[in-house]
Amino acid sequence: MRSSARTTAAAGAAAKTKTVRKTAAAAPRTAAKKAPARTSARAKPPAAKAPAVKSPARAAAAKSAAVPKAPRQRTQPKPARETDVVARLRDVVVKALDDLKARDIVELDVAGRTSIADIIVVAGGTSSRHVKSIADEVIKQTKKAGLPPLGVEGQREGEWVLVDLGDIVVHIMLPRAREFYGLERLWSVDGDSRQEAAAV
Repeated sequence: MRSSARTTAAAGAAAKTKTVRKTAAAAPRTAAKKAPARTSARAKPPAAKAPAVKSPARAAAAKSAAVPKAPRQRTQPKPARETDVVARLRDVVVKALDDLKARDIVELDVAGRTSIADIIVVAGGTSSRHVKSIADEVIKQTKKAGLPPLGVEGQREGEWVLVDLGDIVVHIMLPRAREFYGLERLWSVDGDSRQEAAAV
């Protein structure tokens, strides 16, 4: 009986030993399997973000928005009327004077002598009514050509009407007023004196 009891105890001890060994042998494997899970459970540090690369257009726009723009400098105004426009205006004026039968049309080139105009046109009318009609035709034709006058004087009296077209000034006068004021002689004398002074 005792021998059988010892044998049973020995067998139980052996079985426990085998069980402990199996458990011990399996423990590292289980730990090895669980290790990655622990590592993955840990919070990873945030990865550093690469700086955003701006396109050249956006970078230029941001730079221009940051730097205040300097005020634009005003350029000098260009001449209101070029040479070809003055020539066209002259043709319109001469045609209007011819259409209304203006008398003794004289053109005076005063460019360089005065700043008021480049050309002065002097024409005559036979009566106050004729002078007014000539002035009206000049105004009408220049407006139609897109070159309206800057001002008109003397139209009410009809003795001497001045039509200011900027680069061209038109004088329409009765014979007595034209003879009295002598615009042709005035500008001719001024031009002759300048030519003589330049020659000396």
